[in-house]
Amino acid sequence: MRLYQSIARVLRRSAVCQPSNSCFPCSHSLSTTPYLTFNYRSKMAQDSPKVCVTSPSAPAAIGPYSHAVQAGGMMYISGQLGMDPASGNLVSGGVEKEAEQALTNLGAILRAGQADYQHVVKTTVLLADIQDFQAVNAVYARFFPRDPPARAAYQVAALPKNARVEIEAIAVLPK
Repeated sequence: MRLYQSIARVLRRSAVCQPSNSCFPCSHSLSTTPYLTFNYRSKMAQDSPKVCVTSPSAPAAIGPYSHAVQAGGMMYISGQLGMDPASGNLVSGGVEKEAEQALTNLGAILRAGQADYQHVVKTTVLLADIQDFQAVNAVYARFFPRDPPARAAYQVAALPKNARVEIEAIAVLPK
């Protein structure tokens, strides 16, 4: 019990405690459940409202999401498929062509947000078949030739439009 009280005191100094049934053991405690619920609002987040970014040079979103969102000096780019922006269809030619188009679409969105590939700090590559890993790596290396971003790659059960690859990214915005 004292450990939770100590943690709550430390966190209250740097966070805004939000009253809830699970807010324990702050002054808003409504139960004895040992969970802490805090809504941390940094100065940067308060000064930087969320801004949605769209690019006419990238394919239209195929769902209720933005191409990208900028907040707190960062840009979070939704997963891009190898879709032709003009037709909205997947490009033909296999996983290499899809990866190239997905990364080209990513670049269009980065430019719309006043950034470029060098500002990307993290990507996630989703593959319909992990056997395509090396082929996608070869294409990926052309877009990130020096100081590539951190990356995770996963095989998934399926991708929208039966795509072979989807790539999302996080970028630090230039000052």
